[in-house]
Amino acid sequence: MPPSSSPAHADAQAVRELAAAHERLTDQISKVVVGQKIVIEQVLMALFSRGHCLLVGAPGLAKTLLVSTVARALQLSYKRIQFTPDLMPADITGTDILQDDPETGRRRFVFLPGPLFANMILADEINRTPPKTQAALLEAMQEDHVTAGGQTYRLPEPFFVIATQNPIEQEGTYPLPEAQQDRFMFHIRVEYPSRSEEIQIMKATTGVQKIDVTPVLDGKQICRFQEVVRQVVVADHVFAYAADLVRATRPKEPHVPKFVPELVAWGAGPRASQYLILGGKARAVLNGRFHITTEDIRAVALPVLRHRVMTTFHADADGITSDAIIGKLLEAIPSPVENGAGKSRKG
Repeated sequence: MPPSSSPAHADAQAVRELAAAHERLTDQISKVVVGQKIVIEQVLMALFSRGHCLLVGAPGLAKTLLVSTVARALQLSYKRIQFTPDLMPADITGTDILQDDPETGRRRFVFLPGPLFANMILADEINRTPPKTQAALLEAMQEDHVTAGGQTYRLPEPFFVIATQNPIEQEGTYPLPEAQQDRFMFHIRVEYPSRSEEIQIMKATTGVQKIDVTPVLDGKQICRFQEVVRQVVVADHVFAYAADLVRATRPKEPHVPKFVPELVAWGAGPRASQYLILGGKARAVLNGRFHITTEDIRAVALPVLRHRVMTTFHADADGITSDAIIGKLLEAIPSPVENGAGKSRKG
């Protein structure tokens, strides 16, 4: 950036650059991953917001392929950790080993970094490993460092974790507690492909053709664009809407919709409000805008809130999911802009 450039001009230029990079990224990822446009969009929003994702879907839906393809398109170092019941914290963080010092001839401890020391981590089937190892990963996600042998080691930047869970098999697993799920910015659902997409998958993967992914960005550019996302302007009415939406998930709050105390056992905390704003900022910038709207908040409400809204026994008995409750809340909580236009929603 030339020294004479004004900050406002530089920011506007960066937004245009990121919007253009977003289109190229989506094109490159879509060469390999058929369909899943919403999943790709949400993964990129979390990445540029410095958040982490919980990816939930049945086996064989290209979750691993998606993460490795994103890493290739962004020129990021990538490690896949297969979580198992016998995995220990040191297996992922690293450990001290004894080595001979060639200069002194004495033995000394040297830290051998674990697979967490990469830009993009796929924590595959995180619910299959014991809580101690889960906690080691979550500490790294929160603090951006690991501790071994009393020493602290910084993780590379950018650092992004996508943890997967298989919703089918739960026997012998260690489900993430709600407090630990709250550490993930997005809970992303990976659905089955459509019929036409499934045919396209078969054609693309059962032949001899190999698809190359052209890198679009690198680590330094990603860190720069993460700063740009933080600079997006947010109007007071958008902050108010995000707060109203999150507070409406809490059954003991006054003036919540009537269905909330009946269907919600525990609502979302302040971290949900923060992630609604950050996710909305990322969505705005990826679409070439330097301001966030209430529509951006609505677009990220499901992945932000679905793992933070705990349903009651009554809701479970009636088959009412957190997604359904969030959908009802989006209808019941009017947007401030729509109020001004005299078009409030009815719950």
